[in-house]
Amino acid sequence: MALNFEKELLVKELKKKKPKKVLVQLPEGVKQNALELVDIFKDLNIEVIFSGETAWGGCAIAVGEAKDVQADLIVHFGHAKFIDVDFPVIYIPIRDEMDLIPILKKSLKTLEKFKKIGFSYSIQHMHDLPKILDFYKQNKKQVVLSKKLGRVAYEGHITGCQYQGLKAIQDEVECFVILGNQFHSMGAVLAVDKPVFLIDVYNDEVRSMQGLKEKILKQRAISIQKLKDAQNIGIITETKLGQKFNSPKILLDKIKSQGKNVIVITMNEFGPDKLMNFYSIDAFIELACPRIAIDDFAKYPKPLLTLNEALVAFGIKTWDELLEKGFL
Repeated sequence: MALNFEKELLVKELKKKKPKKVLVQLPEGVKQNALELVDIFKDLNIEVIFSGETAWGGCAIAVGEAKDVQADLIVHFGHAKFIDVDFPVIYIPIRDEMDLIPILKKSLKTLEKFKKIGFSYSIQHMHDLPKILDFYKQNKKQVVLSKKLGRVAYEGHITGCQYQGLKAIQDEVECFVILGNQFHSMGAVLAVDKPVFLIDVYNDEVRSMQGLKEKILKQRAISIQKLKDAQNIGIITETKLGQKFNSPKILLDKIKSQGKNVIVITMNEFGPDKLMNFYSIDAFIELACPRIAIDDFAKYPKPLLTLNEALVAFGIKTWDELLEKGFL
């Protein structure tokens, strides 16, 4: 795996913006590369500070942090624009430069019975899209890119919580292929009814996501039942800019009308250790990133549910509606 930090693009944008102090955000897996970037800022006489906070996606823009250190620009690496913020931000893609042809060839056996495939890619592989499309065309596959809907930045682009673009082409294709990692393909398989296959470039394998989907659906059904049975409920809202997606208002009256106790909890970022402090709470509903409840299921000793799952638990939606419209 060779990472290209698009340094020429970075220099061009910095010369255009002329910042005096910059806060740099790097994804978790590439914070180790911070030293490679220092000289770029030094040569332009720009003071640089690297954020040590998590940056899981384009939803995690550290505006408050930038203001605290008196930066006048954020340089956000590795993700495309996801939300609008009231602060200058430069988005620099990180190219994952690798030869995809061997694993694309490997995918042909798995996709043998499918002629028309829906396709999505993680942002690190966008530069290889023409090559990918040409490969499948040469091998008599018709590729339909997922639509640019919701908060995704480009046609075919996939993020961890936006799958409207896949749903929009579902009737046109026989299956879906996700180029990237399990994080993106897991969300996809929960969002659509067609077979989903992951081209896992980091583990050099091509696999169906169907078995994982069945396992997750069982886990979510159990969590919904536990929320129904819970007496004391906590609703978690995140204070991060990109996590303010939902309001607790729709749930509060419904929960109270069923004779249950409920509190609203704010957190900038949460995990099992923080929730353990609320030991009197039987189950939690999180209104931040829905992937936390689904991906980190095993980490939490008490049920943790998404907004849509909570709506099912309290009779506002049905399980069938949840399956149709999606968990995310």
